[in-house]
Amino acid sequence: MASSALATRSDDAPVSAPVAGFMSWIAILLGFLTAVGPVSTDIYLPAFPALEASLHAPAGSAEMTLAVWFVGLAVGQITMGPLSDRFGRRMPMLVGTLVYTLASVGCALSPGIVSFSTFRLIASLGASASLVIPSACVRDMSHGNEAARLMSRLVLVMGVVPILAPTLGGFVLAFTSWRSIFWASAAYGLVCTFLVARVLPETLDPANRSEFSPMALVSRYVLLVRDRGFITNALVAGFSAFMSFTYLSAAPSVFIHLFGFSPAQFGMLFGVFAVCMIGASQLNGMLVGRIDAARILGRSVGLAVLGTLAMTVVSIVMAFAMKGGATPHGLALVPLVLAMMLALGTTGIIGPNATVGAMADHPRLAGSASAFIGTLQYVLGAVAGAIVGMLPRTTPVPMAGVMLMGAVVMRMMVLLRPARRTSAETLSPADMPAMH
Repeated sequence: MASSALATRSDDAPVSAPVAGFMSWIAILLGFLTAVGPVSTDIYLPAFPALEASLHAPAGSAEMTLAVWFVGLAVGQITMGPLSDRFGRRMPMLVGTLVYTLASVGCALSPGIVSFSTFRLIASLGASASLVIPSACVRDMSHGNEAARLMSRLVLVMGVVPILAPTLGGFVLAFTSWRSIFWASAAYGLVCTFLVARVLPETLDPANRSEFSPMALVSRYVLLVRDRGFITNALVAGFSAFMSFTYLSAAPSVFIHLFGFSPAQFGMLFGVFAVCMIGASQLNGMLVGRIDAARILGRSVGLAVLGTLAMTVVSIVMAFAMKGGATPHGLALVPLVLAMMLALGTTGIIGPNATVGAMADHPRLAGSASAFIGTLQYVLGAVAGAIVGMLPRTTPVPMAGVMLMGAVVMRMMVLLRPARRTSAETLSPADMPAMH
C-alpha cells in the first residue's frame, strides 16, 4: 500500500511515480473533506439578516447560532482525535460526515431559531471529524519532509474553497431562500460521506491503535497547560482565532445592515479578506527559515494591534458621523476596509507560528497539543460570537473594539513567552493551516 511505503522510506528518498500519484489525489481528497468545517462556517454569513427575518428571531440571534456552531466544533475536536486513534480513521470520519449531512437537512427544515440552533450544534459535532482526522491521516501516511509537503497541498485545497463559500451563499440568496444554502450543505456532506465510504483508505494500522483512556487524556492536557511556553503560544493562536471569529460574527450585520451591502457584495468583500489571510500565510512560508519564527510572530502581533487600533479609531469617527444622520458608503468605507485587511491578514501569520511555538517542546504530545489548541480556538470563537451577539449593532465600534481586545491579549501573551526558539525541529510554521 502506498501509505505504508511512505511511512517507512527516508524523508529525502525520491518518491516513486505510483506513490507520488497516490499522494497527489489523497491530498485533494483530504482537502475536500477538511473544507467541510470552514465552508459550513462561512457559507451562511450573508444570510444572517434573512435568517433572523424568516425565523422571526430577535436581533443578534444569527450571531448566536454561529457561537453554537463553534461550541460544537470545540467539543468535537477534543474527542474525535482520541476516538480516531482508538477505532481507526474511516469509521469516525464516516459517522461524522453522515451526522453532518442529516443535521444540515434539519437546519434547512427548521421552523424556528431554537430548532435551527439545535441542528446547527449537531452538525458541528459531526463536522469536527473533518477538522481533525485528515491531519491524522497525513501523519499516518508520511513523516518529516513528505508529511510537510502533503500538508501544504492539503492546506492549499482547504484554503481556496472557503474563499468561494460566502460568495456562493450571497448569489444563492439573490435567487432563492437561505434554506437552499443548507440543502447545498447537505449535498456536500452526502458527497463527503460517499467519498469516505468508497474512496478514503484506512490509514491507521490496527497494530498502532491505542486504547481510549479519559484519565490519560486529562493528564496530558494538564501537563501541557502547566508549561508556560505551550500555554502562552496556545493563547496567542487562540486569540488570533478570537479576532477572526469576531469578524465572522459581526461583519454580516455591519456591512449588510449598516452599510447596505447586498449579500453578493458582502460575499465578494469576504473573499478579499480571505485572500489577505491566505496571502499572508504564503508570505510566512517564504520568511520562515530566513527570519526566526518567534521574531515573525512578535512583529505580526504588533501589526495586528496596529490594524485593530486603526479599525477602532475609524469606527469611532464613523459612529459620530452616523449619529449626525450620515451613512458611510463608497469611498468613505475604504479606511475601514484597509484597516481590516491589515488586522485580518496578520492572522495568516500569527496562527501557524504560534501553533508551532506551542508544539515545539512536545513532539510526543503533538496530537493532544493540536487538539487542545484547536479546541481553545473554537471555544474563544464561541465567546467572540456570544459577545458580538449581545452588543448593539448600530455602529462598527463593537466589532473593532472586540477585535482590538483580542489583539491586546495576544500582545500580552507574546511578552510573557519564555525566551526559546520556536522554529522547527518538528514542524515548519509554513505548513500549519491558518484559522479563518
